[in-house]
Amino acid sequence: MPQAAAVEMRGITKRFAGLLANDAVDFDLASGEIHALLGENGAGKSTLMKILYGFYQPDAGEIRLRGTPVRFRSPRDALGRGLGMVFQQFMLVPSLSVTENVLLSLPRDGVRLHHRAAARRVGGLASRYGLAVDPTARVWQLSVGEQQRVEVLKLLARGAEILILDEPTSVLTPQEVRDLFATLRGLAGEGRAIVIITHKLSEVIAVADRVTVLRDGRNAGTVSAGDTTPRALARMMVGRETFDQARRDAIAPGSVMLEVEALRALGDRGVPALRGVSLSVRAGEILGVAGVAGNGQRELGEAVAGLRRATGGAVRIDGADCTHASARAVRERGVGHVPEDRLGTGVAPSLSVADNLLLTGYRAPQFGRGPLLDRRAMLSHARGLIAEFGIRTAGPEAPVRTLSGGNLQRLILARELATRPRLILAFHPTRGLDVGGTEAVHRLLLDRRRAGAAILLISEDLDEILLLSDRIAVLHGGELAGTVETGTVTMEALGLMMAGVRPADAGGGSGP
Repeated sequence: MPQAAAVEMRGITKRFAGLLANDAVDFDLASGEIHALLGENGAGKSTLMKILYGFYQPDAGEIRLRGTPVRFRSPRDALGRGLGMVFQQFMLVPSLSVTENVLLSLPRDGVRLHHRAAARRVGGLASRYGLAVDPTARVWQLSVGEQQRVEVLKLLARGAEILILDEPTSVLTPQEVRDLFATLRGLAGEGRAIVIITHKLSEVIAVADRVTVLRDGRNAGTVSAGDTTPRALARMMVGRETFDQARRDAIAPGSVMLEVEALRALGDRGVPALRGVSLSVRAGEILGVAGVAGNGQRELGEAVAGLRRATGGAVRIDGADCTHASARAVRERGVGHVPEDRLGTGVAPSLSVADNLLLTGYRAPQFGRGPLLDRRAMLSHARGLIAEFGIRTAGPEAPVRTLSGGNLQRLILARELATRPRLILAFHPTRGLDVGGTEAVHRLLLDRRRAGAAILLISEDLDEILLLSDRIAVLHGGELAGTVETGTVTMEALGLMMAGVRPADAGGGSGP
């Protein structure tokens, strides 16, 4: 049961260059409770938690930690008082191993590192919490989902009494989610205070004791999770009910747009990551690819997009052999690509919003005057996409690095869908988006499907996979564990397939 207040935030206000991010926000976190924090992108959730963590200083307001006023001047101060946070944008050193990154987060107890013993401890911790990752792997070799697990491991290794977790379940199977929730309930039962930031409202109901919703920088209310519903929470967040509105109509699929045959590829560590994967996507169809992070999804997406060399098999786009085609050649076949890593491969952070919206289309004649780009046409193009896709930005000339994660995703989707591609490679298209943003992305993808586009959807959100996909292919260990029709499989069966169980044994029917 929740105990005395671990954290009290009163009247927290924070401005950034005229933007009011938090407007006199009150927030309480009790010892022994799991408290969910919800809100649209830009609602002020991350800012509020970064203030609590000492990353930002409030312009006004007070923070009390177990009844004592505190003012953390840095995250180091917060860590020293037993508070840990996992950021949405990871804080990892790519050249170091998983173990070394975890050790960097711990208080120093000497200068010598016993790597083997430390790796065993980190591996044991990962196993205990169901966060499978190789302790000896370099971070740059990991998928985005695996990097998120390292951040969670850092938090758990620190032994913090106040834990802030941002989307901690996005890389787990349903079975692993249940295990993690059991772990969190055990930690709360020991008196720890836990904040979970998530866009999965069903998870809020499943694990949280209380829910606080932020809207436009203000506290829209705090409710007991047992006394609310996903619909009610969505209404608090965006002012309307958003569920059950995205509909996948029955459409007769057309010709095969993407065919992957016995595809093989190596991972970043030089070991096989794809082991003879075969699948196809037809016009007017969404094929969802499910699997726990690190089972070949990233390598599959990159091989199809022309970003990773295939070592065997074939990739054909609209009948043309694109097995060894460049990324540019793949795009010229009418392919749109929404990448997994927004900042690494999706945008150029130092360039403006307008520049990023034209990164893949600057060769079009309407944007060029000889060797020079027509800046006026670029800005007009950018303003149109900003309005159409609801990108929250100070303007087309603003540096793209100033956008939130959700608005970065909107920008990438705007750029990739504006050309009306015939094949869309959508890899984790709603990761980090709020309920309203997620609904908008789902509508966009379903609209493109209705218009005849073929869509390869790679996602670790099984709710999303089941909602959007006509068929689902499950990867395990770099191999195709099975392909099933969406209407013939349950989430439980999908979770078992993701763990390596065959479709027939998992309870899912085979698809073509």
